[in-house]
Amino acid sequence: MQLTGTPFLLLTIVLVPISITVALLLWGRVRGPRPVQALSRIVMLLFCQLTAVMMVFVMVNNANLIYGSWDDLLGTGNHVRAVPNVQAQADGGAAGTPGNDAQRPKVIQQFKPVGDPKVPNDVQTTDLKGQVSGVDGEVLVWLPPQYNDPAYKDKTFPVVELLPGWPGSSKTWFGTLKVSEQLKPMMQSGQVSPFILVSPRTNLLGDNTDTGCADVPGKVNADTWLSRDVPQMVLDNFRVDPAAGRWAVAGYSAGAHCAAKLALEHPDRYRAGVSLSGYNDPGIEDKSLTAKDPHLREVSNPLNILKSAKTPPKTALYVSGNKGDGLEAGEALKAAAKAPTTVTVQETAGAHSSDVWKPMVPGVFTWLTSVIPAAGH
Repeated sequence: MQLTGTPFLLLTIVLVPISITVALLLWGRVRGPRPVQALSRIVMLLFCQLTAVMMVFVMVNNANLIYGSWDDLLGTGNHVRAVPNVQAQADGGAAGTPGNDAQRPKVIQQFKPVGDPKVPNDVQTTDLKGQVSGVDGEVLVWLPPQYNDPAYKDKTFPVVELLPGWPGSSKTWFGTLKVSEQLKPMMQSGQVSPFILVSPRTNLLGDNTDTGCADVPGKVNADTWLSRDVPQMVLDNFRVDPAAGRWAVAGYSAGAHCAAKLALEHPDRYRAGVSLSGYNDPGIEDKSLTAKDPHLREVSNPLNILKSAKTPPKTALYVSGNKGDGLEAGEALKAAAKAPTTVTVQETAGAHSSDVWKPMVPGVFTWLTSVIPAAGH
């Protein structure tokens, strides 16, 4: 039975009155010495509390899609098949940018519905084996309404990679933030460009550890998975342009940190980055691998990446946050930016939650439309 979805939720709801009924029926029927009776009744109360807590947890998890599967919840899933030396591959002549390897055969993926009632039926998923990173995981893809329109049959489309927070599911942008449902009418009316939306798995390690979206020697090639394998899969299977000017990456919370990091670190792959309530210093997330290593912590900080760049990257950043929750990080990036780097900072109000990020989707993609070219030849 899936962790998310209606069946398990209904089971947890039913268990609550059952546990209460059982406790009421058996309360006065417990026999034996007084310590045994007391212990039995304590167990009944704990069972009632457990079922109530479990019901609330499942309701919250279904609403926010924090954990997408039992493996993610229990920390038993490991999506790292191997950890090749990516830098050695690049030094040996392998293509370092998606779309540049003319000799590599295309990998055509099979797509299927997500199968989660929280996620719209027009969102597809595929299981991708990362050829460069050694990471395996699902990737969700949504195609804009224009994609299958005969008038656009010869057009290529811009792409936005969507990264969840940590812990977080590849379903969250579609199921909780309702990104495709909000944008579809805006794309049909021409208010927003027809972006292809791609949400890859970012929870890669089976020990409840955040990768920081970085390549960590001997542990995981999370950066390569997100910035090379996933884009290459999109290029192989859909009408998209490999040029960096047609690509963007967006995230919230820990995913916001990743989006800013990836956009600034790879201006040859992304034109824009969107950071919603993110942070610069990986040390803010104590479960992050990059926070545990002083060198990785330094080089994974978007502010340090920007300051140490040999030439200012042609990157447009949109950074939002409340005071003490991302705003200062955005202001620091803006202060350090030099042309052609641009940083737009948006102050928000409210808690660190989807209630703040969901209403921001239309404005964020209106801004992206002003930066990323629409469907082209």
